[in-house]
Amino acid sequence: MGVHRLDLAEARRIAVRAQMLDAPRPRDLLTVVHQLTLLQVDPTAVIAPNADLVAWSRIGPSYQPAHLQQALEQDRSLFERDAMVRPMSDLGLYLAEMKTFPHYDKQREWIRANDRFRRNILKRLRASGPLPSRDIPDTSKLAWPSSGWTNDRNVTQMLEFLMMRGEVAIAARRGRERLWDLPQRVYPVDTQVVPVDEAVREKNRRRLRALGIAREKGTAIPLDSVVVGDAGEPAVVEGVRGTWRVDAEALGKPFEGRTALLSPFDRLTYDRRRAMDLFGFEYMLEMYKPREKRRWGYFALPVLHHDRLVGKVDASADRKSSRLVVHAIHQDVRFTRDITRGVEEELQALASWLGLESVDREDDR
Repeated sequence: MGVHRLDLAEARRIAVRAQMLDAPRPRDLLTVVHQLTLLQVDPTAVIAPNADLVAWSRIGPSYQPAHLQQALEQDRSLFERDAMVRPMSDLGLYLAEMKTFPHYDKQREWIRANDRFRRNILKRLRASGPLPSRDIPDTSKLAWPSSGWTNDRNVTQMLEFLMMRGEVAIAARRGRERLWDLPQRVYPVDTQVVPVDEAVREKNRRRLRALGIAREKGTAIPLDSVVVGDAGEPAVVEGVRGTWRVDAEALGKPFEGRTALLSPFDRLTYDRRRAMDLFGFEYMLEMYKPREKRRWGYFALPVLHHDRLVGKVDASADRKSSRLVVHAIHQDVRFTRDITRGVEEELQALASWLGLESVDREDDR
């Protein structure tokens, strides 16, 4: 197998096409989730929750949040686990790893010490599920110790661990609140368990298909990996150090770009090192920074124009006044008329999709 030699433009276009951010838009949510492999669940709704914003940026105005709720709660074509929405058809890839959880002694010892508590939760769900965590009594023997917000939140912590072990499942949501139930009421009972080693290979293959081009190895990133092992074929990118893995089926395809506003959690930019290597794009989610230390804004949206990441839009939805408020537009490169027009059209489209009456601009930078 030879090493593919790509210039930067081709590498970027492979990445953009793989994330369904080129001009031909997908028509439905399931097509998007099958290609991307996941939608990250994050409740921050400065503009819209991440899963909805990612779906809108691909599908456009025909996507509605009710489509995601239906797929999760009625059709059961998607499932939520560990802050990720994935295709139900991929469930078998995760069942074997569920049996190996937890991975740390502290977690194992706490679950072991609270085995009666665990069994009480399962009994309660069997009789009355689905239930929110607030309707499940805390009968723990040993409190969960933490220096963070999970300290002594024993019901929530046990439910999280049981979800990771496959002993409970998220059946639905009511707003931000999760409803918990037994897995046999949520997951198909005839799902085949894929052995761990085979599952790892298949997840790497699907992750590469979703990214187009990625590193074989790299630093761990929370929630979901961004490396792909030996999936795909080796490649080098002109002007970028190191080797890559590329999805061979993504090579040599035509490209037609568009302008898109992306969620801060979008997988095109989630791997900050790859975003810098391929796009020269520097980004950081600044919602946890003090206001005076922010460069781009609380929930700045990366701006994609064709095969370039060209800036960030600091915006928020003011639902009381029915406005999409644009606090600033940060131009990483000088905007051409085409870029400016594309950004303005996307802002209008976003406001319309959110049901807001106007786009109000505060500042351009």
